[in-house]
Amino acid sequence: MAKSLYETLGVSENAGADEIKKAYRKLARKYHPDINKAPDAQEKFKEINAAYEVLSDPEKKAKYDQFGDQMFGGQNFHDFARGQGAGMDIDEILRAMFGGGGGFASGGGFGGFGQGGGFGMPDLDLQASITIPFMVALKGGKHQITTGQGEAFDIKIPAGIKNGETLRVRGKGKSFQGQRGDLMIKVTVSPSPEYERKGSDLYKTIDVPLKAALFGGKIQVQTPEKEVSLKVPKNTRNGQKFRLKGKGFPDRKSGITGDLYLVANIVLPDSDTLPEDLRTACEEKLPA
Repeated sequence: MAKSLYETLGVSENAGADEIKKAYRKLARKYHPDINKAPDAQEKFKEINAAYEVLSDPEKKAKYDQFGDQMFGGQNFHDFARGQGAGMDIDEILRAMFGGGGGFASGGGFGGFGQGGGFGMPDLDLQASITIPFMVALKGGKHQITTGQGEAFDIKIPAGIKNGETLRVRGKGKSFQGQRGDLMIKVTVSPSPEYERKGSDLYKTIDVPLKAALFGGKIQVQTPEKEVSLKVPKNTRNGQKFRLKGKGFPDRKSGITGDLYLVANIVLPDSDTLPEDLRTACEEKLPA
């Protein structure tokens, strides 16, 4: 009488509980989807868990030892499992065949690996990625996302999020045995044509007219919050920085907001547009 569940775990029909558990752990580690990225690893992982679900339970094992692969319509377990399709629910299949509550996690799973305290629980998390505008990353806001399962909803973007961070949306993953995984969203922040981010600080280059740079004055500057009047001191140099405290990015861990640095770009007038007397005076008086 063929008994392919033993073949699935690579043990003999006379194997004891300890040998079965040892074989299961070895194979589950090898084919776990988080470790093995081969195309057929997930299906192989399901078969291994199903085999262990039966052979680790004395009552189910006794029933299987009595009838063998006749319980699978005479097929070996590999072909039977493949015949159920990619969306097969092993838990339902085992419940129908053996009665009681099946389920990978109850089949002797062990701690330290995967979710749910054992290799038996499949990974229920979904992965996604989004790209958000720079200003949304700075100020926070909402962003609509559509999952691979066709579900669309808004997520909250926290102010100060960094490029490459991952947001977790609980309860929006895959479902299994009444449990629901999470949606893990990797965030890409679009670059800004105006601002450069360095940690929690922002840098913006601003044009300063030559007259204001030489003799001092005030210029209007647009910041992420509003337009401000900036006092430019006499003899401002090209590249000189002006600090606006607390106008940068908020740090989500410390709760402290960075600063905004305005970098002066001295705008020189076209000498051909200057009045002749001023141009002559500049040519004669300006230092070489």
